[in-house]
Amino acid sequence: MNYIFRNAKVYYNSEFANLDIVVSDGKIAAVGKNIGFDADAVSFDCTDKYIFPGFADVHVHLREPGFIYKEIVETGTLAAAHGGYTHICAMPNLNPVPDNLETLNVELDAIKKSAVINVVPYGAITKGEKGAELAELEEMSAYVAGFSDDGRGVQSMETMRSAMLKSKELGKIIAAHCEDNSLLNGGYIHDGEYAKAHSHRGICSESEWKPIERDLRLAAETGCKYHVCHISAKESVSLIREAKKNGVDVTCETGPHYLVLNDMDLQEDGRFKMNPPIRSEADRLALIEGLRDGTIDMIATDHAPHSADEKSRGLEKSLMGVVGLETAFAVLYTELVKNNIISLEKLIELMSVNPCARFGFDNEIRVGNTADFTVFDLDGNYTVDPDKFLSKGRSTPFEGRDVSGKCIMTVCDGKIVWNEEQS
Repeated sequence: MNYIFRNAKVYYNSEFANLDIVVSDGKIAAVGKNIGFDADAVSFDCTDKYIFPGFADVHVHLREPGFIYKEIVETGTLAAAHGGYTHICAMPNLNPVPDNLETLNVELDAIKKSAVINVVPYGAITKGEKGAELAELEEMSAYVAGFSDDGRGVQSMETMRSAMLKSKELGKIIAAHCEDNSLLNGGYIHDGEYAKAHSHRGICSESEWKPIERDLRLAAETGCKYHVCHISAKESVSLIREAKKNGVDVTCETGPHYLVLNDMDLQEDGRFKMNPPIRSEADRLALIEGLRDGTIDMIATDHAPHSADEKSRGLEKSLMGVVGLETAFAVLYTELVKNNIISLEKLIELMSVNPCARFGFDNEIRVGNTADFTVFDLDGNYTVDPDKFLSKGRSTPFEGRDVSGKCIMTVCDGKIVWNEEQS
């Protein structure tokens, strides 16, 4: 099927311009003004709409295999398409854990069968994500975005050093969940004002930044490509900023909830519980500054669906994790761009350009490229309603929030995988 998208404000060559895009045989055939096109092409009038390169989320939990009551590849990738994503990286805390080629193939088969957008999985760093013996990194290397034990921090410095050395040899990324178990003390929300006022056990920021500090030394020593998952603390920003100045090959991500909320926004509800936790206003402001100065390279959702029962047990007893693929752009556009905290161009860099550059995807809108882009109505206002999500997960701290920026279409591999008018 051939398409033409007419009169859109297109993110093209790092800026916005009023252009048409022609898609033919899955590729971008032409980009320009007043382009002639085949009469058989399906035409879309995108006047007053924006076309962005497809978003890329390098931190998504699809839950298949092993936890399909929470999410499956089909629902997770449909949710991603609904949010404007064309590439995601799937985390390995599954059953079986993808720690060798045989177990990885179980996940790859599910992706091949059901994914509606591009999905590249991570392989585990250690066998069973148990933190002891290295997984079969070499045999998985050609099929993965990198290696991660997400959901668990690698506690042993020697194990992490060995993983980094092997990843350096293979040219792959280590994407680290940084958490020192010895500092958790049974905490489940940020160790801050809200925890003290409501008698909750807190998670200290040191449990995050101490492992980052260790890993940055190891990354400098080994020269591996190192990526820090879901940073939430001001100290983490400072450490990564300094490491970049010193030439360490490090990138990092943060999530929408850490950029928009602080711990005084918490409610006694499981939809406010995730790991790491939403931290203080000082931490939030440090993350914002990290976006502005380039310390934080990208925004990832850490989309982590659970069942309604698992998220209905309050802050103490609910499982950690919230969904985010379907709300990320609208929340960030509403809170950061419309409030002049960052520009729209910067948001596209954080959600598409930078993650693609780091993880080897190519979503650039360019003649000859595969057509991977998304169409947004920035004047499309709505209230976040989890009952309208395509994900099985419904738990979001942004439920009931009024936002602007509605995804009306997503094109992946030249196919329309989400269309608001046909939903």
